[in-house]
Amino acid sequence: MPADTTYLELSEDSGSSHKFYEVTIDGTDLTVRYGRIGDRGQVKQSSYANEDKARSEAAKKIGEKVRKGYAPAVAGQRQARSVSRRQIVSTRSTAKRAPVLWRYNSGSPAFGVFVDGDVCMVGNEAGLITTLSHQAEVLQQFRLPDGVKCIVADDRWIYAGCDDGNVYDLSGKVPRLAYRIAPEIDIYWLDIHDGVLGVSDANGGIAAIDHEDEFLWQRPGRGSSGWMVRCDDNAVHQGHSAGVTSYDWRTGQELWHTGTRGSVLFGWQERDTVYAGTSDRRVVELGKDGSNRQTYQCDAAVFSCAAAEDGRYIFAGDSASSVYCFDAAGNRLWKLGTGCGSAYSMQYHDERLYIVTTDGSLACIDASEQAIRSAVDGTVPQVVDVKAPPRMAQVAPSSTVEIVHDPADGIVVECVEESGRLRIRVVSAGYHADWQVQFPKGIRQSGTRYVVTGIREASRGGFYRAYGEIRRLS
Repeated sequence: MPADTTYLELSEDSGSSHKFYEVTIDGTDLTVRYGRIGDRGQVKQSSYANEDKARSEAAKKIGEKVRKGYAPAVAGQRQARSVSRRQIVSTRSTAKRAPVLWRYNSGSPAFGVFVDGDVCMVGNEAGLITTLSHQAEVLQQFRLPDGVKCIVADDRWIYAGCDDGNVYDLSGKVPRLAYRIAPEIDIYWLDIHDGVLGVSDANGGIAAIDHEDEFLWQRPGRGSSGWMVRCDDNAVHQGHSAGVTSYDWRTGQELWHTGTRGSVLFGWQERDTVYAGTSDRRVVELGKDGSNRQTYQCDAAVFSCAAAEDGRYIFAGDSASSVYCFDAAGNRLWKLGTGCGSAYSMQYHDERLYIVTTDGSLACIDASEQAIRSAVDGTVPQVVDVKAPPRMAQVAPSSTVEIVHDPADGIVVECVEESGRLRIRVVSAGYHADWQVQFPKGIRQSGTRYVVTGIREASRGGFYRAYGEIRRLS
């Protein structure tokens, strides 16, 4: 008897769902394939004692999806979500070479960068994320389904925005699906603060999404090409073709708008300030009340910018493969060539400037005063080219979890179905039993209990966030 396949889709014009679910029975074998429409998706296979049991399990799975709104469809009729990538031709810098200590070539243009006291991370258009130590040792690699838009930190959590429309939590051993974004949104940039996701898109639209994938609000912006979004305790700040606009994170009400002469191509924020790199060769510093504070003049369109924590230094990367440093008064202190393309994104940490570039490099530049003085005089260190171990495993997103029989010292949570949606609640004593828990989407199963390393209350209150390792309690 030939294999029997049922194909379902859930695609809502105004919602966040754009996915498929396919069940195939071949004798005693049951294969389930699921994911975003237009992608290959994930595959799970099971075998049963007889065909009747396989068909019974298939009917159960199909029934669960139909109750959630899935409907029969024809594979291939709906198209995958649209994806825009910044297509820029980088020119060679004529400036003296920056003191690059080491660089790692990820293999394709890179937008995502994250640096803290422990590690450095780069994510590229091929979906590869590489984690390195500050001693330039490759520690780990993740493989996401599509290009990496950005890597952002939110307290102890690290997230990667992906061109497949998903945001993945990279805080554990394997990437876990944290947010799904509506398929009609052509994502340009993402940021996360205290569990609230800000999304800026190709049309200049802006949205805020809560910890359970539900829109707090969504609205058109004042311009197009929203290449900047930064979130804080009070607002979502968006940069676009017409300047920078700030919105209340709860309601989406516009708080202020400040125009810029050129389109905003990148943005950075500190506690009281927002920095916007623009196409008219400037970094514009704004107060978080929209006031103009300072302008930093470059010699080409600014692809990226960053600042020291105290605002003492402001950095910029331009379209001609140069990087700059300014003081807070707007004086240019130096301009140097990267030697590895133009900086799509950058981050400053502990007297080092980390850039990810058009040729796919993550480069560590010594930004100390002594190193820069030597570079201006023409003396730079020998660059160390870092290679990943040839057989290093590339860890892909997973919906598989380890099974344990004893919670030990972990926190127990449970997945429950409420109004057709799967929610997570804390079971262990000492927590609000009615609060939701931010928890990976792809591993939720109704009625299942899990053990997590820890639970932390969101600083805004009202829900918890799970962190660390996740195991299923049998």
